Amino acid sequence: MEDWAEIRRLHRAEGMPIKAIVRKLGVGRNTVRRALAAEGPPRYQRPAKGSIVDAVEPQVRALLREWPTMPATVIAERIGWTRSLTVLKERVRLLRPLFTSPDPAQRTEYLPGELAQCDLWFPPTDVPLGWGQIGRPPVLVMVCGYLRWLSAVMIPSRQTPDLLSGQWALLAGLGAAPRALVWDNESAVGQWRGGRPQLTDAMNGFRGTLGIRVVQCRPADPEAKGLVERANGYLETSFLPGRMFAGPADFNGQLMQWLVRANGRRHRTLGCRPADRIDADRAGMVSLPPVAPVTGWCLSTRLPRAHYVRVDANDYSVHPAVVGRRVDVVADTDQVTVSCDGRQVASHARCWAAGQTITDPMHRTAAAQLRQAHRLACAAPVVAEVQHRTLTDYDRVFGLDIEEVA
Repeated sequence: MEDWAEIRRLHRAEGMPIKAIVRKLGVGRNTVRRALAAEGPPRYQRPAKGSIVDAVEPQVRALLREWPTMPATVIAERIGWTRSLTVLKERVRLLRPLFTSPDPAQRTEYLPGELAQCDLWFPPTDVPLGWGQIGRPPVLVMVCGYLRWLSAVMIPSRQTPDLLSGQWALLAGLGAAPRALVWDNESAVGQWRGGRPQLTDAMNGFRGTLGIRVVQCRPADPEAKGLVERANGYLETSFLPGRMFAGPADFNGQLMQWLVRANGRRHRTLGCRPADRIDADRAGMVSLPPVAPVTGWCLSTRLPRAHYVRVDANDYSVHPAVVGRRVDVVADTDQVTVSCDGRQVASHARCWAAGQTITDPMHRTAAAQLRQAHRLACAAPVVAEVQHRTLTDYDRVFGLDIEEVA
């Protein structure tokens, strides 16, 4: 190869004749002529030899012509093949496309801001939830179609209030809303009825406030949202290994740090980093509304004598001064707040454990004082003057004469 390149250089660049090249390089004249006449670099070629499969190829073709999908192992059994299966499988792999119709895969392309795929991922790791409980809360994962931007957050449960709170948190972190969100048939999102998708009222209110569309995949069709399914696998193989978590807050903290690096990596399909295309994707999205959509737990109830309200699977104390009055309960993934007539009467950190009773010490003290005051009020003697009538008054009312009776 080196002689060939030098011969062509001397002849084309230096203008050296063939005889001079022969004297300079010490090669034959015919070698110089062949090098100058060649169209490309020299390469070693040896004559092709026959294969042991050539003798049975007509039988293989006949079987594939009738049964194009027949496995190579069955073909080997039908033709009585006793040699290595590797060479036979290689020949079957070359011949099979001649007898089957092509079925090319479709590569989906996304426009900027077109959609984002969402899913719930249940990480196979135990997370301390407090109160001595350990669980595996779901993680809401969202992947934008155009820039493959990955977002995720752990939420307390898969119920509608918590799911919508997590969805709003991801969209607020993105700074805009894709024109469509792709979901499977999660109960908090909707379901298929009579062959048609039907969203829940809460999800319709959420998407209506944002002005976007929610696309429900058909049942048992995970390939319809392959982007987020692959992201779930990526989280499980790249984020989880070697990590320990002190609780949900620690999980989300470590996840946020990891997502910064993940979105800064070079994506093989895109050929660039997702962070490089985020501005273009945001430009095609819908801007967030000035008023946030209704998310989280929102309920109104009359406070019972027990002065506790239930959110999800836990009870939270309320100041007993408003017992019997209607209170408004608002809760998200972090906080539970109770108000009465616009005045806050309780505030607790959201408990991710189940079956717990969370009591504010101030509420316990106030309840004890009110009970004591009530007992003292009931124990005090009541002084009241009561008129006593004589028996003759009753005789006169009923028209009785005592002397006549006697």
